[in-house]
Amino acid sequence: MAATHGYSNDKQSHINRLRRIEGQIRGLQRMVEDDQYCIDILTQTSAVNSALRSFALAMLDEHLKHCVAHAVANGGEEADAKVKEASEAIARLVRS
Repeated sequence: MAATHGYSNDKQSHINRLRRIEGQIRGLQRMVEDDQYCIDILTQTSAVNSALRSFALAMLDEHLKHCVAHAVANGGEEADAKVKEASEAIARLVRS
């Protein structure tokens, strides 16, 4: 049996969201290929960054509600490890 992750219940919506982001990236590539205006490309780049950031925050939220919450409920070293892991992930997101 496959492991259940926090995002499993909304897996298809996450996949759809990532496909939209992929489409935005392909759009950026086309804009460069078509010699579009720099500011238009930068505007689209900002939209892609925002979409990725939003996706990352949704994944983090589900991780905290599912994986971390279950580990904390069980206690012990696993709880400490999951909290540390989540803290490190948050730090990476803040730095990016």
